[in-house]
Amino acid sequence: MVKSSINIITVIASIVLFLSACGGKIEITHPDFDGQRAFSYIEKQVSFGPRVPDTDNSRRCREYLIEFFDSLGAKTDTMEFPHNDKITGKAMTMVNVLASFDAAGEGAKRYLFAAHYDSRPRAEYDPDTTKRGEWIDGANDGASGVAVLMELANLLSQQPLNVSIDFALLDGEDYGRPGDLSEYCLGAKDMILRDIKGKYEWAIIVDLIGDKDLRIPREANSQKYFPDLNNQVWNIAKELGETAFVDTVGTPIYDDHLSFMTIKLPAIVIIDFNYKYWHTTHDTPDKCSPQSLRAVGNVLTTLIYRL
Repeated sequence: MVKSSINIITVIASIVLFLSACGGKIEITHPDFDGQRAFSYIEKQVSFGPRVPDTDNSRRCREYLIEFFDSLGAKTDTMEFPHNDKITGKAMTMVNVLASFDAAGEGAKRYLFAAHYDSRPRAEYDPDTTKRGEWIDGANDGASGVAVLMELANLLSQQPLNVSIDFALLDGEDYGRPGDLSEYCLGAKDMILRDIKGKYEWAIIVDLIGDKDLRIPREANSQKYFPDLNNQVWNIAKELGETAFVDTVGTPIYDDHLSFMTIKLPAIVIIDFNYKYWHTTHDTPDKCSPQSLRAVGNVLTTLIYRL
């Protein structure tokens, strides 16, 4: 009994000394986020062609994504949902993908990260007016967010957590037409109908984060409704010296986080909406940067491993 007590006292003393040496903070080590590998995931998604919902391109990309997460040991699931095009009346099937990294044991907290894997079926802001009806590659607008989640999944497969992480790859986010919000964010709108209320501690959406000239302000709705979660992200960015995160409040953006807010799930979006090639045929991988992906990935990796 005496020997055990001495051992316990020694351990406690060692922890106190370690905390003192670290200024009261425990430094958590984690794998490095590989921006170049994340960039290769943008290129791979774009190689399937524009991932417009209910097309062969979308299906082939989705099969690749499912195989990728399966290979890392994630539990994957698909969620199909119907949609009728508001203008043409065409009946469509859209599909969300959910990849889960579950903590061992019961009662672990669960967190959600989401990005959309679909790309836009129209390029209404293309400088060439003859191309405004064309499908776009969506290298930044869609594929960049998915690429970051894929690299985060690589890290979780190397060094698991004691919390559970779900990655939602959402379909139909960018299907809508200008001036009508009813056909945007369709995947998120369907997901909140699937009994997820109370399932997650919070949700973070990543979108348009691959731009070579990356500057991410705090999105206005995220800051208004969930400033504490926003603060966690921007404080980590400041600590890491990631200057792509600009500590000002930008414009309000209609994105998937707003759907999650409707079920009282704390949700924010990390987005650089000031993108020159937005909704044009020029949204291609050469406009994206591994360094930008790494900047966002570094912040999210640090956040995740502090959970």
